[in-house]
Amino acid sequence: MTDASPRFRSVLDGFPAYQPGRTPVSSAGKSHKLSSNESPYAPLPSVIEVIAEEARSVNRYPDNGAQALIGAIAERFSVPANHVAVGCGSVGVTQQLLEAIGEPGAEVMYAWRSFEAYPTLADLAAADSIRVPLDGETHDLAAMADAITPRTRLIFVCNPNNPTGTVVRGPELEDFLDLVPADCLVVLDEAYHEYIRDEAVPDGVQEYRDRPNVAVLRTFSKAYGLAGLRTGFMIAHEPVAAAVRATMLPFTVNRLAQAAAIASLAAEAELLERVEFTVKERARVREALLADGWTVPPTEANFVWLRLGEHTPAFAAACAEVGIAVRPFAAEGARISIGDPEANDALLEVARTFPHRT
Repeated sequence: MTDASPRFRSVLDGFPAYQPGRTPVSSAGKSHKLSSNESPYAPLPSVIEVIAEEARSVNRYPDNGAQALIGAIAERFSVPANHVAVGCGSVGVTQQLLEAIGEPGAEVMYAWRSFEAYPTLADLAAADSIRVPLDGETHDLAAMADAITPRTRLIFVCNPNNPTGTVVRGPELEDFLDLVPADCLVVLDEAYHEYIRDEAVPDGVQEYRDRPNVAVLRTFSKAYGLAGLRTGFMIAHEPVAAAVRATMLPFTVNRLAQAAAIASLAAEAELLERVEFTVKERARVREALLADGWTVPPTEANFVWLRLGEHTPAFAAACAEVGIAVRPFAAEGARISIGDPEANDALLEVARTFPHRT
């Protein structure tokens, strides 16, 4: 016996694990989880029925190619089936993308702060992260364009941005895309697209059609209410989609997830009625916070952002005391999901009495 230990990649030294939103714990009263941007609504009854029926077949492997699901997505968005790839949530597709382009010397660019999985997944793919600071809580596309080098392989544009909720609008995105070299992939991460009401925000699926170096990420986790089943997809031209399919772990999207996603697309009109309730609550929450003296960036997602700086941990603790979980980013701010009216009212009460406005 020796004291030697198994050897692992050096990138894992001090590696920050992904921190999911916490589940609230309350000793009295009702708890509210506003930390993970989940839909506050259960799947529609018709979708639950499909999940229950498909559960009878979980002794069998799912379709590894997810052909029925890919076909349903292709039909819904009027794109060729070979332009669609699926994965374990949009973050799973993101990992597949980075595995396809990542190698020592390759650069991956994104705004910061943006989706917290980008740095982790880029590191695991052996790519170098280039972080471009936000400007007024949103992407500084001019600075991002200036930061492009021959080593830049992929650029994420999270729209709406997580965690700030801000958006990039059509003209500025078009100008940016015109500046990106053809051999650099721009990924429009649109996990919260269904919540957008600003008509000036472009639809990435339309942007991609005439741009071979543009890909679009979407998910069934948020507006479709299937966070627990982990299904995401990408729409991109065939060379990009093929690369993502090549890096997919076999059977990543399980039987229940595939069936539920197809059923959710079929019930989309009804599902989007629920999204409208969240959009209205989003406006109510933001207006109440503004009236109480908070600075809240305009948001097109299903959350609001409070840049609390050093007061972030104290605000999260004040919420936790009454059974509310929010998503704090230490020394930066807190992201707060829009829940049902009861949860939102509880959050507003904490914010109303918190001594440090931002």
